[in-house]
Amino acid sequence: MSMNEWLAIGLLIGFFLMLMGGIPVGITLAASGFIFGFMGFGESLFNLLPARIYGVVANYQWLAIPLFVFMGVMLEKSRLAEDLLDVIGHLAGGLRGGMALGIIGVGVLMGATTGIVGATVITLGLLTLPTLLRRGYDPAISCGAICASGTLGQIIPPSLVLILLSDIMQLSVGTLFAAAVFPGLMLAGLYVSWIVIYGMIRPDAMPPVPQAERDAVSRSQLWLRVLKVALPPVALVLSVLGSIIGGIAAPTEAASMGALGSILVVALARRLSLAVLRDVMQTTTRISAMVLFILICSQVFSLAFRGLQGEKLIEDLFAFLPGGINTAVWFLMGLIFVLGFFIEWIEISYIAVPLFLPIFAAAGVDMVWLAMMITVNLQTSFLTPPFGWALFFLRGVAPPGVTTRHIYLGVIPFVGLQILGIVLIFSFPAIATWLPKAIGW
Repeated sequence: MSMNEWLAIGLLIGFFLMLMGGIPVGITLAASGFIFGFMGFGESLFNLLPARIYGVVANYQWLAIPLFVFMGVMLEKSRLAEDLLDVIGHLAGGLRGGMALGIIGVGVLMGATTGIVGATVITLGLLTLPTLLRRGYDPAISCGAICASGTLGQIIPPSLVLILLSDIMQLSVGTLFAAAVFPGLMLAGLYVSWIVIYGMIRPDAMPPVPQAERDAVSRSQLWLRVLKVALPPVALVLSVLGSIIGGIAAPTEAASMGALGSILVVALARRLSLAVLRDVMQTTTRISAMVLFILICSQVFSLAFRGLQGEKLIEDLFAFLPGGINTAVWFLMGLIFVLGFFIEWIEISYIAVPLFLPIFAAAGVDMVWLAMMITVNLQTSFLTPPFGWALFFLRGVAPPGVTTRHIYLGVIPFVGLQILGIVLIFSFPAIATWLPKAIGW
């Protein structure tokens, strides 16, 4: 091995050591890249850096990030989740786990409107967990359903993961949005199936809404409430996604319409005020700045890694793997899953994925199919301890009776279901590729 390849290994080790030391991700990416890149090439390597950073900040598609984040945070303030959960609980009738199914429904809806795991998990935790516990639900299954449905925002479009992967993998954002529709719904279906089965196995863990309470609301009143609660956000989601997938608007233009539409939805719910607007704009700025800062810092890391022939190192590593390209795909899936225990999806996207892309591109792998497997896999990083952010978010807002053990036990079946989702997409690629092909992308 050459000196540069040893420095590439040192770059990866240095990055992980700094990350484990608690140094912020963006600074870790930039510092490790600068140190090892300078050791290998001096300052000459970084003459390319200004052009790369300009390429990031001048990229028109990144405007979609603050706009979609604004849309999500604004809808969070409308408190639609609280109303929707109650309505679905009533609609489920005597079915055990009806309100838990409501959480999955809210997760799908909020995933399609926010794309922000933290916002969804915190909102569901604050609004639904006390209600579920009061109605006699088992704390573990309640926590698992909230955390898992919160992560649906990472695959159901519009999603920040899909926007970032479109840049890393050089794919159209619209193509990835179309490809993610069925895998996202498939995951939601797996969650629903598990809750129904769990309700049969342990009927005492998820009691239905009491008969007397259901009888107090007439069928016509209930359907009126369904329309009132579900119609505005569903119409907003369909208009945003429909305009992108239908080719009427680019993701950035559709995101701006979504941001405007979210203001109208909150105004119609009579919850719009200057204080809410200020809070939404501050949160949007903070989240967007974090994502873009990491994007810029990742340019330093990737420039140093490529300059130190890190890609050749990865190619040599794959040469030792038996079983051809399928083994390579599963090696990447295993690596992403393990990294998910320790670091966030943004870092995984910008570290693990670019390292392996040249191998898959040379082998002619369908990048849309691969992107969907990566996206489903990245969801596990939110649920796996010790650094699963969904677990942290829920722990911060959980009532006193809910312990960390409840949360960890609750998410285990849902991590298993996410792994099953990866296996299904691997075995049946059409789940990911059918819709983009049907549209003609």
